[in-house]
Amino acid sequence: MNFTKRSRLPSLRGLIFLFFGLVSFGFAPILVRFGTDVEPLVLAALRTAFAVTLLMPFWMSKGLSVKNLKKNGVHLLWLVGAGICLGLHFTLWIASLHYTSVASASVLVTIHPVILIIAESLLFKRSFRPLVWIGVFVAFGGSAFLGIADKTLAEQFPNALLGNGLAFSAAIIFVIYFLIGRKIRQHSEWIDYVFHVYLYAALTCVILSFIWIGGIPVVTASSIVVGLALAVGPTILGHGSMNYAVKYVSPTLLSTLILSEAVFAAIAAYFIFGEIPSLLSIIAMITIICGVSLTWSKRLKKKNK
Repeated sequence: MNFTKRSRLPSLRGLIFLFFGLVSFGFAPILVRFGTDVEPLVLAALRTAFAVTLLMPFWMSKGLSVKNLKKNGVHLLWLVGAGICLGLHFTLWIASLHYTSVASASVLVTIHPVILIIAESLLFKRSFRPLVWIGVFVAFGGSAFLGIADKTLAEQFPNALLGNGLAFSAAIIFVIYFLIGRKIRQHSEWIDYVFHVYLYAALTCVILSFIWIGGIPVVTASSIVVGLALAVGPTILGHGSMNYAVKYVSPTLLSTLILSEAVFAAIAAYFIFGEIPSLLSIIAMITIICGVSLTWSKRLKKKNK
């Protein structure tokens, strides 16, 4: 898997798509907070099911079947694997917002650039400058500190540590999804990738919902509205723009840009829900963001022969 090769530069339309997609990510945690009356798996299922439904007319007019995608070098297992990972990522992240603050969940889920660096180093033998590894340790140190600092919010979020752990797990799953997606996107068009991946993500969430609940999941009117909003905004526009750009832009660089979600979400949560992180939590969040930022600065050494 060659992460340094680019097909071509994205068009101006693609860059605009990416910009609005990144902005839409900031709305995701705010929307989820309005849908906490249902199980996280149910909301994740609604989100992905609505996304597939909305994308279906476009895929039916321009898309390729799995059989034809296989001829282009895309294997079904890749699509299924990416879909399962995306479904689990959505579920874990949505669940985290049931237990911790919007700011903490948003910062921890966007730590995946650091995890991606470790994955690229171990799996693909990429070399990174010492400054990058300093950033890795700083970011992980900030994450640990955030878990301790959020204990000061025990009255508002008594299970903040659990929520933080779920958000961090969502970041790990996202890295796996991102790496698989990078592989698939070299051999497929945007609509083919997102439609099939969202389809398998939806199936994953629906099946797990029935297993977890042990019956027919309860769906409320508010969860349907939130699920639809999540599908249109953060899923199709947000993740869709990422899936479009990953064919042209380094996954590490691209994932770093998602840090804007944490800043926007924290500000929005303050004005909408009155969530005010403690001073220690703010210091921990700044530490994480600084660590991730260090990993972005002149990361790559000359590739080893």
